[in-house]
Amino acid sequence: MMYLYIVELLDYLIYFEAFSFLFFGFSCLATEYMRLEFIRYGLAKQREFTGIVQLLCSLGLFVGAIANINWLVFLAASGLFFVMLAGFIVRLKIRDGFGKSFPALFYTLLSLYIAYNFYDYL
Repeated sequence: MMYLYIVELLDYLIYFEAFSFLFFGFSCLATEYMRLEFIRYGLAKQREFTGIVQLLCSLGLFVGAIANINWLVFLAASGLFFVMLAGFIVRLKIRDGFGKSFPALFYTLLSLYIAYNFYDYL
């Protein structure tokens, strides 16, 4: 019975992350705020690539979860793990405080958790 609750929680986390990165990906591509943030990070040329990767990984999470394609969930979560790990490192490098760095750390760990739970499906 406990296993069922863990699986349900994992499904909710996958959809939460997929919706989050659907929003973040579009935001990265379309908002002035994110354009200025990437300039502040010193990564202005990487903004569009980052947004596209976020959207593709979000789509991978949605399709993988809905169609039960576990390897796709693993790949999408792994991709987001690396993107967010890089984002967290950039936040540390530019000396952003804990409040600004925490979301990147949170999504790094969430992506790692999802990928870890789907590793066996490769």
